[in-house]
Amino acid sequence: MSRFAFFNRSNTIHASSSEKSEKPFDHLLDRSGSLTRFYGSVETAKSSIRGRMVKKLCNLFESTKESSAKFNMKPPHHGSEPRSGSKLGLKARSELGSEESGMLFRLPGAEDRIVVYLTSLRGIRRTFEDCNAVKMILKGFRVWVDERDVSMDCAYRKELQSVMGEEHVALPQVFIKGKYIGGADEIKSLFETGDLKRILEGFPKVKPGFVCENCGDARFVPCDNCHGSRKIFDEDEGLLKRCMECNENGLTRCSYCCS
Repeated sequence: MSRFAFFNRSNTIHASSSEKSEKPFDHLLDRSGSLTRFYGSVETAKSSIRGRMVKKLCNLFESTKESSAKFNMKPPHHGSEPRSGSKLGLKARSELGSEESGMLFRLPGAEDRIVVYLTSLRGIRRTFEDCNAVKMILKGFRVWVDERDVSMDCAYRKELQSVMGEEHVALPQVFIKGKYIGGADEIKSLFETGDLKRILEGFPKVKPGFVCENCGDARFVPCDNCHGSRKIFDEDEGLLKRCMECNENGLTRCSYCCS
C-alpha cells in the first residue's frame, strides 16, 4: 500500500507542479495584447505623420492659390499687342468672319484659298513631323491646299517673314481666307474640337486620291526656259546669264495645280 501511496503522491506532486508551471509561461506566450498595443501605437504615429503632411500640403496649395490670385489681380498692360497668334483663344480664331480672328497677320491675295507654309526637309524632326501632321489633317477634308514649301523656294520664306514681321518663324503656319490661324498646335486643337470642319466649309473639294500628273504633288517643276540649270546662253553677247524665270533651285510653280 505504501508503494501505491508513494506513486500516488508523486503523481500528485508532478501534476500540481505542472499545473503551477503553466501559469508563469502563459503570460510569456500570450503576446497578442502587447502586439496589439505595439501596432496600435505604430498606426497612431503613422496617422499623426500623415496628418501633418496633409496639413503642410494644404497650406502649400492655399499659399499658391493666394499668390496666383494676387498675380491675376494685376491690371493688364495695354501698351503693346501680342506678337503671336497663339495668344488668341480657339473660339476667336475659329470665327473667321469676326475682326479678332485675323487681326494680327493677314496674307494678301489669299482670300479664296488655304495657304500653308511648311518645309519638306528633315533637318529638324519635330518641324518635319508637324508639317506632315498639318498636311494630313487638311488632306482628310479633301480640300485643295496651297502648299508653300520654304525649302523649295526662298521667296516663300521672305514672304512669310514679311507677313509675320519676324525674322525667325516656326513652321508650319496656316492662313485661311487670308487670315492667320496658327501653327500645328492650333490646327490640331481645332481639328479635335470640330471647329476646323466648320471653318473649311465652302471650299471646293478634290477627288479622292487626286495627284497632279504634271508635278506629282510636288508643286514645283523644272524650269522650261533653262531646264533647271538656272543659266541661259545669250547669243547676242555670247555669255551665260542667270535665268530670271525660275527660283534659286531652277524650279517654277506647277501651272496645273498651282494658280
